[in-house]
Amino acid sequence: MKKPIRDKSEAIEILHEIAILMELKNENIFKVRAFENAARVLEGDPRDLAALVPTGELEKLKGIGAGHIARILRELYEKGKSKDWEELRKSFPQTLFELFRIPGLGPKKVKVLYEKLGIQSLGELEYACQENRLMDLDGFGTKSQQKVLEGIQRVKRTQGTYLIDVGMQEASKLVTYLKKQKGVTRIEVAGSIRRAKEIIKDIDILVSANNSKAVHDAFVKYPEAQTIVAHGDTKSSIALRAGPNCDLRTVSEKEFPAALYYFTGSKEHNVAMRTLAKRKGIKINEYGLFKGNRLIPCKDEAAIFETLGFHYVPPEARENTGEIEFAAKKPFPRFIEESELRGTFHVHTTYSDGLASLEKMVEAAQDLGLEYVGISDHSQSAKYAKGLEPARLRLQWKEIEALQKRVKIRIFRGIESDILPDGKLDYPDSILSQFDFVIGSVHSRFNIPEKEMTERIRRAIQNKFLTFVGHPTGRLLLARDGYAVNLTALIDEAKDAGVVMEVNANPHRLDLDWRILSYARKKGVLVSINPDAHSVEGMKDLRYGVGIARKAWLTKDDVLNTLPLKEIDKFLKKRR
Repeated sequence: MKKPIRDKSEAIEILHEIAILMELKNENIFKVRAFENAARVLEGDPRDLAALVPTGELEKLKGIGAGHIARILRELYEKGKSKDWEELRKSFPQTLFELFRIPGLGPKKVKVLYEKLGIQSLGELEYACQENRLMDLDGFGTKSQQKVLEGIQRVKRTQGTYLIDVGMQEASKLVTYLKKQKGVTRIEVAGSIRRAKEIIKDIDILVSANNSKAVHDAFVKYPEAQTIVAHGDTKSSIALRAGPNCDLRTVSEKEFPAALYYFTGSKEHNVAMRTLAKRKGIKINEYGLFKGNRLIPCKDEAAIFETLGFHYVPPEARENTGEIEFAAKKPFPRFIEESELRGTFHVHTTYSDGLASLEKMVEAAQDLGLEYVGISDHSQSAKYAKGLEPARLRLQWKEIEALQKRVKIRIFRGIESDILPDGKLDYPDSILSQFDFVIGSVHSRFNIPEKEMTERIRRAIQNKFLTFVGHPTGRLLLARDGYAVNLTALIDEAKDAGVVMEVNANPHRLDLDWRILSYARKKGVLVSINPDAHSVEGMKDLRYGVGIARKAWLTKDDVLNTLPLKEIDKFLKKRR
């Protein structure tokens, strides 16, 4: 049973929410204003609800009266709920209410976002801003889009979970700061960031130092610290302005290898390894490996695994998903490194919803040291993203041709073609055949049953012009679950058709997920690590895709865009 609402400010907030929801449902504007006015009347009256509701004084207030609004307020006061309010809330996704927490985003603007872009959550709104979808909407623009992004970051600081890019970027800044402190001899980022998890809760930093107290004193004075959670000589914790908490632990140089292993995790991996070690009469903790009271010297993590009878397990694989059993039999293959990427695909420009010009995006790829880049703006059905009609396609092709004469990097002309509801790609074959590559992606009708969605994408895979399946589940991390689809069936289909599955490196997506990516590896399906970049800065997202590939134990040979230019050119021509 719900607790009766006796706090007037809470009742006022509900009246405002009812007005907002009524406006979203296109209710009579006078009814909407009546609730807004009632909220203002309550705010202006010095009495609390206990002095208004039981006494009948509520109905005497001008702007409330004895009608509908008074009845709702009485229900809230007596039962803590109102049928009218609950029915209104049921009409909308619960995640929609997150949007109203953003400063300056009133009901009118939320209504535009909801109706024009289908945005139903904070995460979807953030992704839309990253793809510059708000810039051309009524009531929005470049500046307001930036303000919305800033508001989203303020809201996210209170939510407690963060995308990997936030963790890595903040950890990198902290490491740079701590390296300047006297007494620091070694420093490493541990925890979920070191394991390349797609979602993190906090940042773990491990330091060996000959003056532990001085390091912790400097740590709590970090300029980006919002609050000090704990301050000690071996362990301290701060809350960063960017959101995550950060824990710092200092150990001796002798303890460092065991501490790094222990604080990297995962918890499940550590528990499994401690159980196996115990059977050998060995105890593992953050201070080292012990046989009775005797410390077993281990110069690094590899020595820890060797002492326990295992080959070294890379940090990304430590999730207790079979890595221990594997390491008991043979060494791990050498996982892919970011430096092994020779090129990439899935890059957007101002021809569709990108923020930078074709030339700027190509230069960004060149600055990363890549040999080739695939430009793939949105196809014509993506009206919300200024999808390219054939006439604009030809203009882009002419610009690519002219630009190619001025740059060393090879430019491949492609498209991110919508996979239409019937499984067709969003151009006739006469146009599809003119691209160097085609990425097929689902951008609409996410809620169809699994069988239909699987068949929809399966048909697209069978199209002879399809090169890649883009962001195969459509998920947005911390915002939207992927649509229902049988991924193993699609991976099997891709294997038969010679189609490449994308590892979308955008930190909001990281799709395929590393868990199903392992299945693709076992089936021998090639993947391509693509940034889905909508800005120059977005080109750097490749690093996050590499982390996910490593979590799935992928090697250089599993990833298409590790091929040199000559070989990638041959591969793409086979698909035409």
